Amino acid sequence: MTHEDAGHYAAKHSKDTKINPKVAEAIRLWASDKKISCAAAHKIASDLNIAPIDVGTAIDLLEYRITRCQIGLFGYSSQTKIVKPAAEISSELEKAIHENMKDDRLSCLSCWQIAKQLNLKKMGVSAACETLEIKLCNCQLGAF
Repeated sequence: MTHEDAGHYAAKHSKDTKINPKVAEAIRLWASDKKISCAAAHKIASDLNIAPIDVGTAIDLLEYRITRCQIGLFGYSSQTKIVKPAAEISSELEKAIHENMKDDRLSCLSCWQIAKQLNLKKMGVSAACETLEIKLCNCQLGAF
């Protein structure tokens, strides 16, 4: 979505899409000022044993905003992203990134999985992608 689309998140979804009341209640409990962090959205998904995309859809339908992306791509004050290129990238990390790419991009989920596999911070993997000029795609919450 572009900056001009901000606040019109429900428009990304079919008019027939319904909000699960339990998900909506959890979002409202975790949110502040119609904003909810990526980490809180993932906690809700885990607690309710549902896919993160289902929480993301509910966030959109409520016209809430997702903040503090765990891979640093959006939701930090006025900055568009906080992730910076990595100064160094291990050969193991670079190999894992390239092995998990599809269509010259790395998915958000793959970024998380690589971080877990190599015992790195999620933002460390996204920083390596910045250095390698690899775009991240397919936000697990549907934000990008």
